[in-house]
Amino acid sequence: MSQQSQQQRNWFARHKLLTAAGAIVAVVVIGAAVGGGGDDTGSPKAGAKQEQSAKPGGDEKAPESKAPEKKAVTIDGDGDFEVGSDVKPGLYRTTGNKDAECYWERAKSASGDVDSILANDNVTGTSYVEIKASDKLFKSTGCGTWEAVDAKATGTPKGAPKGNGGMLKVGVDIAPGTYKSTGNKDAECYWERSKDASHSTDSIIANDNVTGTAIVKVAASDAYFKTTGCGDWVKTG
Repeated sequence: MSQQSQQQRNWFARHKLLTAAGAIVAVVVIGAAVGGGGDDTGSPKAGAKQEQSAKPGGDEKAPESKAPEKKAVTIDGDGDFEVGSDVKPGLYRTTGNKDAECYWERAKSASGDVDSILANDNVTGTSYVEIKASDKLFKSTGCGTWEAVDAKATGTPKGAPKGNGGMLKVGVDIAPGTYKSTGNKDAECYWERSKDASHSTDSIIANDNVTGTAIVKVAASDAYFKTTGCGDWVKTG
């Protein structure tokens, strides 16, 4: 055999050996890839975002339920009302009445007799009335709508009352103190301090019809102050 042929055979022998070794390496790499591929399907890759399971109800907030608005208890400004069925006992207020056109009446029967009247009034401005459970009838003519109010309510009175302000609740509509009204004529100015809103003669603490200047001290213990036909009041103390 020539020297050239021997060199070619030696080259091919080495080449086949290297090729076989390469094949072994390739098999190992492929096997590792196949084994690793099984892991890929079971666990997330590094840096990959995982899906979070949805929470029951999602992210939406349940709508807030609103409490039903409480409607004010009212009485029409005109009509006769049976106590207990048409109107409940309690304290009621009417406002915005002009020229004494509002007339109301508490009665012990529906006879219409004068003797059946427990209390009544003609109102300019504001009035409060306490309807008692023992009353049988409440009558209202030409008045603004009556609205039930809390007898224990308090407030922050603003300024002094107008001369025709009507009946004002002490601590709510008028602050305790000393008040002065001037320029009153012909005893047309009437004021009254009272201990409740029953309008009975027993509820009156003090009252007067005034010509000229009127000075009144409204006590914190008073329940109401009534003013009709007077000059506007000024707080002096």
